[in-house]
Amino acid sequence: MKDTYILGIESSCDETSISIVKNGIEEIATVTNTQIDIHKEYGGVVPEIASRCHVKNITILIEECLEKANMTMEDIDAVAVTYGPGLVGSLLVGIEAAKTLAYVNNKPLVPVNHMSGHIYANNIGKEMRFPLIALVVSGGHTELIYMEDHYKYKRLGATLDDAVGECYDKVARIVNVPYPGGPTIDKWAMEGSHSYDLPLPLNDSTYNFSFSGLKSAVINLVHNEEQRGNEIRKKDLACSFQEVVVDVLVKKTFKALKEYNVNNLILAGGVAANLGLRKKLTEESEKEDINLHIPDLKYCTDNATMIAASGYYAYINGDRADLTLNANSSLDL
Repeated sequence: MKDTYILGIESSCDETSISIVKNGIEEIATVTNTQIDIHKEYGGVVPEIASRCHVKNITILIEECLEKANMTMEDIDAVAVTYGPGLVGSLLVGIEAAKTLAYVNNKPLVPVNHMSGHIYANNIGKEMRFPLIALVVSGGHTELIYMEDHYKYKRLGATLDDAVGECYDKVARIVNVPYPGGPTIDKWAMEGSHSYDLPLPLNDSTYNFSFSGLKSAVINLVHNEEQRGNEIRKKDLACSFQEVVVDVLVKKTFKALKEYNVNNLILAGGVAANLGLRKKLTEESEKEDINLHIPDLKYCTDNATMIAASGYYAYINGDRADLTLNANSSLDL
């Protein structure tokens, strides 16, 4: 059977990334330009600046990726691109580049959901096994997904307010950690002790999540301690916060595994890089004899490798877009 090469384009937020993946599993070449240092000055991603950076870099990165792979567009079977969710301006840059590339080279244009990409980061190097439960955790999403096969998604539950990654960044700002604050909170949590009393967020029988109340509890705790003249033990607070977050994520994930009689679990999204969550899921999976797969750290953050991997299965599935493809900032999985 002929090998299939997908060129993926990712520009949903502040990473411009191009990748070529063979058969949905083998990374051939990837180039990524990050804007973290630019947006750090503003304490978060500035959409207009992100879009301008994508425009500046995207064609250069496409050429660089093809050169790195020692390939031309003649070797590419299809162009896959993130069309949502994400920042509209950023998405449009990637979409227009993908449309142009597909049109000029007479290649199929394959639309890819960004969150599907995060799930298929687990397929790089090792094919996913079905049926499975996917815990999807990022700056904009917290979801439990049941998959019986490729591209068959059933959402079991989701966040009712703040996503877990968003909550991490807000807690980081509360204790004056510069953007991006999530990784620092994770690092501190591994060094501190659980000595602050924080509520377990939405500890109920559903598969939904809620982190706004926990965020408010941290704000109130910090405010009250400051009013009393007490110094905040930041590493202990980070540990206390992270442990209740991880507790509820793991608890609901393993409830889903048991209810759906599934033995395969994958972790997906930017927060999949969280060391505390990775550690707890690994421990529980070993205890319960669950087949756990977690992407390499480089595939947890936004990247085009995951888009090309997901794009391969979309391509096989017959998913195609024409030149009217537009961005969808609030696209559901």
